[in-house]
Amino acid sequence: MSRSAQLASRIVVCHREPGFLRLELPAELCTATRAEALERGAAALAGVRSAAVDRGWRRISLRHDPAVLGTAQLARRLAGLIDALPDETAAESAPRTDAAAPAGGGLQPLLDRVRAALPPADAAPPGSLQARLLPVLDSALNEKAILNFFNDIVVFYLVRVHWDLITKQWLKQPLAHSNAWMTTFYLVFLLIRYRKSGR
Repeated sequence: MSRSAQLASRIVVCHREPGFLRLELPAELCTATRAEALERGAAALAGVRSAAVDRGWRRISLRHDPAVLGTAQLARRLAGLIDALPDETAAESAPRTDAAAPAGGGLQPLLDRVRAALPPADAAPPGSLQARLLPVLDSALNEKAILNFFNDIVVFYLVRVHWDLITKQWLKQPLAHSNAWMTTFYLVFLLIRYRKSGR
């Protein structure tokens, strides 16, 4: 069996709905160059409306027209793209290992069901509110975006609860409240590091 056939055999279906397919990819296909080439090649396939590779989660999400391209045909054509991918060394593999992959899929399977229930953006009348909102909603329906949203809610809640302490005590006597400031800076550092790790 050729190397490309071996890689194709390790692709796993995570979620499938009419017009939507999410696949888990081997780490070797999620290097920066290969992921970009795979995303570009998949998006260029006839019948594919959009393709997006998430290197961190090692997944590719595909929206397609089921009347033009069936799921089995799409999977075969995607496997055919692997032969044309650039050659890279194993050292450049994707950042997330199997041990670090989320157990049970987390929120993503539920979000995939919600996304699959949405009408495609190109089916909405051009210029309508629906046509403007659907792409935004579609991009927000991933686990990373949901976690970022709730992290922001927690931060705003903590600022609101401690606002009187910040303005009436911590700012007036910063040395006396150095522990509170150190905790605040550390939490901000963790939040920034978490955001950067998802890019």
